[in-house]
Amino acid sequence: MANLFQSVRGFNDVLPPDTAIWQHLHRVANETFAAYGYGEIRLPLLEHTALFSRSIGEVTDIVEKEMFTFLDREGDSLTLRPEGTACCVRAGLEHGLLHNQQQRLWYAGPMFRHERPQAGRYRQFHQLGAEAYGMVGPDIDLEVIALSARLLARLGLRDLTLELNSLGSSEARAAYRSALIDFLQRHESSLDADSKRRMHSNPLRVLDSKSPQTQEILRDAPKLIDALDLESRLHFEQLQQGLSDLGLPFRLNSRLVRGLDYYGRTVFEWTTTALGAQGTVCAGGRYDGLVTQLGGSATPAVGWACGIERLILLMKAQGVAVPDTAPHVYLCWLGDAAQREAARLGEQLRDAHPGLRLVVNAGGGKLAAQLKRADRSGARVALILGDTEIAARTIQVKSLRDTDTSPASIPEQQILPWSELSGYVAGLFDA
Repeated sequence: MANLFQSVRGFNDVLPPDTAIWQHLHRVANETFAAYGYGEIRLPLLEHTALFSRSIGEVTDIVEKEMFTFLDREGDSLTLRPEGTACCVRAGLEHGLLHNQQQRLWYAGPMFRHERPQAGRYRQFHQLGAEAYGMVGPDIDLEVIALSARLLARLGLRDLTLELNSLGSSEARAAYRSALIDFLQRHESSLDADSKRRMHSNPLRVLDSKSPQTQEILRDAPKLIDALDLESRLHFEQLQQGLSDLGLPFRLNSRLVRGLDYYGRTVFEWTTTALGAQGTVCAGGRYDGLVTQLGGSATPAVGWACGIERLILLMKAQGVAVPDTAPHVYLCWLGDAAQREAARLGEQLRDAHPGLRLVVNAGGGKLAAQLKRADRSGARVALILGDTEIAARTIQVKSLRDTDTSPASIPEQQILPWSELSGYVAGLFDA
């Protein structure tokens, strides 16, 4: 019979055992953020639409085409959050976290954009993000980049490239914007349709065009780095020196811009060649004007976000090992008395060995069927308890995994007295 319901296009289920890699990633991220003194902030999924149109920019693809927006029963326009930074600033202003203060924050959770679903990019996707407020120098730019580098390394990812650029001050960007529009107008007939549309409303986004023909034209375009003001140039040079001091290699990319209007000065991306066209795995930069834009006092800010689905795709592509989450032990039982004893014994072992993963068979079944369940669970050993074992106060132990992957001290099958079971499980658990 056909399924009555399926998930909405672009909204995906995450099933076991895939959730194991998600849990591992969140655990590593939590530890890495804590190592730098970043505190977690949890943000709502819904925000007022004006928050994003004011912060991201009215003429960006996100606001123009991709937001999930609707009117609620009171007639207010609400939007499922398409990104986290604007939400983070809104929360900081609302709760008095930003004025004359330094804040280091991080968040994780689902975001929503009505894009064409493809590998690593869905309409509900998940992000990790780091945000630092109240620090104006390149030292905090360096810190957030170092934080991202450590997270990616701890996840076991390799062969990544750090790309770096500076968008300069708003005044420098305004002057460059005029020069770029003049250049693009001279080549308008050869530009792709998107670039023609963006040429006047958001010309810096043309630099990020995916059209090979447009990119060929842009080879001769004026470079933003040549238009930087002195202060932005010094900031950028000090950041590059700091990266060199930390041994973090980088590549200057004069065409690197961000898709959101609020960025200025430092922008960066971590990229890979292992995922085809989906090459960016983490991206961010400075947005010193965003807090003012949303009604607060001038507050320097810098941060980044990375897509969790994209990170997991890359971890799988590079064969990154993930901690095993299969049960250590599967406890089989035969008979009513053994069922009761198995439940009690399972709780005793879990009490004695925190972290032990133990499954007690449920739903009955012959021993052969229970052992098949035990094998399918991925457990390393099965414990077998029946009336005979209860009478003798013993338990059968059966190894389920290949002997070359099992601890050397575990024979394929043996009988243990109950008094030795806890010590045996401890040895299995620590092996």
